[in-house]
Amino acid sequence: MIEELSPESIERIGKKLDDLRLTGAIEGIWWLPIADEHLTDEQKEHAESCGPHCVAIEMDDDHLKMELLVRCRRVMRCSCIAYATPEQRAFAIDWLDDLLKSLDISV
Repeated sequence: MIEELSPESIERIGKKLDDLRLTGAIEGIWWLPIADEHLTDEQKEHAESCGPHCVAIEMDDDHLKMELLVRCRRVMRCSCIAYATPEQRAFAIDWLDDLLKSLDISV
């Protein structure tokens, strides 16, 4: 969770996430797809039926949260839904760090 973000930063982050087409059906939630090379064997096997596999990014008035549960976008329940592996966590956190750096937002 990244707290105490300014309204301007929240707006810039939201616009960038929208521009990247990561929006979901619920306002304030975006979905970051986990790169194929970081999926577990089971997630790769389920890619067609369940994928894409993503982590949720949630933003509110002054904070941003990234959930480290890898979910499926096509189904609600499956054995391929799991907490992020260390490699998946590193991918997601590095991606978020790079996003903030690209927007010149320091935390």
